[in-house]
Amino acid sequence: MSFPRVIDVDAPVVAHHEVEILAPHDVVWNHHVDVNAWSSWNSDMTSARLEGPFAPGSEFDWESYGFPVTSTIYVVEPQQRILWGGVAGGITGIHEWLFTPTDVGVHVETYESFAGAPVEADVAGMTSMLDTSLVAWLHQLKAAAERAAV
Repeated sequence: MSFPRVIDVDAPVVAHHEVEILAPHDVVWNHHVDVNAWSSWNSDMTSARLEGPFAPGSEFDWESYGFPVTSTIYVVEPQQRILWGGVAGGITGIHEWLFTPTDVGVHVETYESFAGAPVEADVAGMTSMLDTSLVAWLHQLKAAAERAAV
């Protein structure tokens, strides 16, 4: 099976956000790849479940803002990069996460592309929704990792 290697840069909606996290790299990484614990630190996450390893080809189910999604993990470069995606509600999402160590913690960047008929019908609304979701996720990851690092 062939998976995407990057987000869809030509999609109608492409978002990019980043945050500095003052916690050890392994703490940040481990919080992020522990899908089954997401709802314990991300208040926007109703549920999240991964059966098996966090590895390319694995699928996980999750629900955020009341929107259920099944994602497939496409790329895992341990401690550095993750790419996953899927189709839900007619929206094709591809989501990339980058983790770069800094002198005081980790710089985390996320990029996501949205395509499909619902996106084309409301580009501004989908852009706003995606931006809000990604910023919240990053801030909640930051808070959880920094609490765990104390």
